[in-house]
Amino acid sequence: QLQLVESGGGLAQPGGSLRLSCAASGFTLDYYTIGWFRQAPGKEREGVSCVSSSGGSRWYADSVKGRFTISRDNAKNTVYLQMNSLKSEDTAVYYCAVDRNKFATVQGMCVRGGVLGMDYWGKGTLVTVSS
Repeated sequence: QLQLVESGGGLAQPGGSLRLSCAASGFTLDYYTIGWFRQAPGKEREGVSCVSSSGGSRWYADSVKGRFTISRDNAKNTVYLQMNSLKSEDTAVYYCAVDRNKFATVQGMCVRGGVLGMDYWGKGTLVTVSS
């Protein structure tokens, strides 16, 4: 079965850190652009960070630049999102997604939703930042 599974969410205090993981099963992530997205209560889903297949190109939303870092470990078929200096406004359900289109770019994926949309979505992991 082809699927993405997110983990690592939970409760963190403002200023704290969490690391999210997105593990793929049934297919390899090696060749694809991958992204993290989030949806806060009452808001639309937004792109947080995306990374190219090689890992050499990354995009971050302005709201997380300098605080979040996306990385990938193709050997483990997993993508990570290290979140530091968390703020209450980071509270959301975080999803990972894959765009298998060979023309996918990190900005295209995170800002415009992919070349022809995402091929796979995970079910999400909840991040709550609160004291």
